[in-house]
Amino acid sequence: MTDTDRCKYPDQSKGEADLNSQKYVKIWQGPQHPGVTGNMSLEITLCGDEVIDLKTHVGYLHRGFEKLLERRKYIQGFTIVCRICVPEPDTNEYLYAAGVEELAGIEIPEKAKWLRTLTLEMSRLASFLMWIGGQAGAFGLGTIGQWSVTHRDYLLDLFEELSGGRIYHMYIIPGGVRDDLPSGFINRLESVLVKVEKLLHEIRIVMFNNSVFKMRAKNLGIITDEMIDRFGVVGPNARAAGKKRDLRKNNPYLVYNQLDFEIITGDISDAYERAVIRFREMYQSIDLIRQICKMIPDNNEYHVRLPNVLNWKIPAGETYVKAESTRGEYGYYLVSDSSDLPRRVCVRGPSYTHAIALLEKLAINVNIADIAGLMVSLHTYPPEIER
Repeated sequence: MTDTDRCKYPDQSKGEADLNSQKYVKIWQGPQHPGVTGNMSLEITLCGDEVIDLKTHVGYLHRGFEKLLERRKYIQGFTIVCRICVPEPDTNEYLYAAGVEELAGIEIPEKAKWLRTLTLEMSRLASFLMWIGGQAGAFGLGTIGQWSVTHRDYLLDLFEELSGGRIYHMYIIPGGVRDDLPSGFINRLESVLVKVEKLLHEIRIVMFNNSVFKMRAKNLGIITDEMIDRFGVVGPNARAAGKKRDLRKNNPYLVYNQLDFEIITGDISDAYERAVIRFREMYQSIDLIRQICKMIPDNNEYHVRLPNVLNWKIPAGETYVKAESTRGEYGYYLVSDSSDLPRRVCVRGPSYTHAIALLEKLAINVNIADIAGLMVSLHTYPPEIER
């Protein structure tokens, strides 16, 4: 019997042996494991060291965000939405605020749009710095994780200065943002960007010029054209396959239509190309941050006056707002029944499709040693699934 015959997935309809046969081994990776992108677990069935089945299990983290939001006043929701994606909370803050503003008919000041865009790109860069450390570490390059998390902390220092919070910022709120930029903030931001650029140069040498990384990442977890729409693939995972899908360009919001940038695409969406796309997008975010800093208006109007937010009744209606996160399209569906509580809040996070349906498909016939690298290459965050 050949290895291919030995390791193929058993077909019960043909009378083949089931997965309890002695030639199959089942192991669990996670929920607490350095090779898992957060608190989730992978149920892996092996034949030798080859994966023949994989199931994703969630429920090991804080859950039920959507129902919590429906039991709190609109302004109280901002302590919850940022926790739906811990490494990139600002996207959730923006979308929740934008949804409330659309239902309430609020137009925010021009300066608030620029400050929101600035924080979204800063958050985007910080998220990518966390991802690249995990991607490198999954293939044995743990030093890069130490470098990237350190530089992410430099950005978190700036968020703390801006909002008072390092991880959860709650800087973007209905009507605009909570405060203006502190004195000298742009100069300190520029000094951090210079450090990150130097780091990216080092990562290019250590990671992308590494023959072992290339050998293991190339042709790993290829996402074909046919899988893009079928599995709801978005963001860098789709752009690596050549799809020009980026909401900042395709459906501009805030001030992205006033910024100069192009959609970055690749040729084949394997683990290596996805890493290259995200690496290039880190440089893109640095460039966008610099453009924004030069164009922020000089006026002091960054927030509009709101009603009493503890007794704020939003007019009845529904809306769907979306934005481009580091993982792709992120959406919020909000329904109001004219009371002081949301009638329905539903969050569309890219991790749901990428970490469950897509990962379970791509993992088949992959070596167990490459599962962590494959998973991180899809860039998923479990709280988006457990919402």
